[in-house]
Amino acid sequence: MPRKLVLFDIDGTLLNVGPVNRRVIQDALLEVYGTEGSAATHSFAGRMDNVIIREVLEETELAAEEIEEKFDRAKAAYIRLFRERATPADVTLTEGVVPLLERLASRTDILVGLLTGNFEASGRHKLKLPGINHFFPFGAFADDAPHRNDLPAVAVEKARQLTGERFSGHDVVVIGDTEHDINCARAHGALALAVATGTYSLDRLRTHEPDVLLENLNRPDIVIGEILRPSTI
Repeated sequence: MPRKLVLFDIDGTLLNVGPVNRRVIQDALLEVYGTEGSAATHSFAGRMDNVIIREVLEETELAAEEIEEKFDRAKAAYIRLFRERATPADVTLTEGVVPLLERLASRTDILVGLLTGNFEASGRHKLKLPGINHFFPFGAFADDAPHRNDLPAVAVEKARQLTGERFSGHDVVVIGDTEHDINCARAHGALALAVATGTYSLDRLRTHEPDVLLENLNRPDIVIGEILRPSTI
């Protein structure tokens, strides 16, 4: 049986970050653009950081050219402020994450990475705060592609560069908590494993027809069994 490539989303899947994250985005936009746009109320669930910045500024009076011209400054300001302000107390791991990651790390038939809408620097900091960053030797981030559906291919290529192995179809498993995770898995032909550990309920996730739907990750045997299910494609 080929080895499985398991790609975890961060926010809502591995952990949840308190209000500091939204406040940091607001302050970074105010610093760079002079407005926070709709950042106070915009839904961040499943969205990439690069997309969030552009979406919350869409209804402001800023010209598209100015938004793009200052984008890298806004990204840098967000990362800087998040690193300065976020503390371990701001991060809560979702149920069962550490035992699951420890079990996965002990296996030779599973390779673990990240597939996340976070910028790498801020995403890695989110993982470092509760001490789980070391479980993820590589990942695909918002820095790597403009759209989430492009990230599975990025992660697969990074896995190939790291190990020499080529992963495809349901030998790639995307674990996430929103419809966006499900859709990007489906776009790549990967197996979509959805968990109701973020803002989406089980019923809401079910309407998007993931291949596997779990309430949480607190039963490692079940999660690993679903990851290792034989490919049907």
